[in-house]
Amino acid sequence: MEKFLKAELGLEKCESTHKYAGGGGCISETKTFNTDKYGKIFVKFHQGSEARLMFDGEYASLKALDDTGKVSVPKPISVVDTPGGGSAIVMQYIEGKSLHKFQERLGEDLARLHLWTPDPNQCDGKFGFNVDTCCGYIPMNNTWNDDWVNFYVQQRLGQQIRLVEEKTGDREAVELWSQLQLKIPKFFEGVEVKPSLLHGDLWRGNVADTNAGPVIFDPASFWGHHEYDLAIGKMFGGFTSKFHDAYHKIIPKTPGFELRQKLYVLFHQLNHWNHFGSGYRQSSLSIMRTLLAT
Repeated sequence: MEKFLKAELGLEKCESTHKYAGGGGCISETKTFNTDKYGKIFVKFHQGSEARLMFDGEYASLKALDDTGKVSVPKPISVVDTPGGGSAIVMQYIEGKSLHKFQERLGEDLARLHLWTPDPNQCDGKFGFNVDTCCGYIPMNNTWNDDWVNFYVQQRLGQQIRLVEEKTGDREAVELWSQLQLKIPKFFEGVEVKPSLLHGDLWRGNVADTNAGPVIFDPASFWGHHEYDLAIGKMFGGFTSKFHDAYHKIIPKTPGFELRQKLYVLFHQLNHWNHFGSGYRQSSLSIMRTLLAT
């Protein structure tokens, strides 16, 4: 692998650290290398047929987040196809530890990211992204859409329900969804949703403290409702009141916020069901029942 990376990246030196590198989740293999050109680099490998699409989306996400100057991310270097099939993403290595010291600052940074105004050519007031991205290994449809509710219903929740039906044939999920999708527009009455650049998968495993401040990684970015970025953190925990208070001091909650958080957690529950199986079935159905009962 060292010889391959030297050729692909134009390196004179590429030496494996022979040390496990965290941050690849449960999907990719990860390694670190010392190089002459980029210093220490972090490389994620995946052999699946979806690897190139997955890593192209991650590269574009890291690049977009880095370009804002509002949050700290590992600087992306390249995506390469690996010998024998599969692909790899190469990025700056960042030494980090569990988020603790910089909870408040991360809340501030994330809010400023969500308020960041881009070049009009980047999203033109629409929802989506310039490439499809993956939350896990499942590609998300990021085709541009003028309407957030339509985007979220059709290109996020609807896509996940279709996968559940294809994989499991679960009729209860399909029936609940047929009712819920008609009710979702009511959750946004009186709420103006403007596109924000999102991390897209902001759980505790994708954030860290460094000596310089908080860093976020493993993004699945797109332009969407800023509230969406807070949901998976509530599903898995790890973000303290300092984080949430700092965020909402800059972007206050609007009426219906907690209800919409359940709606946004639903995507992640369904996505985990499609990735990891029926252990997430009951939690997915429970959220749908709760939303229907409101």
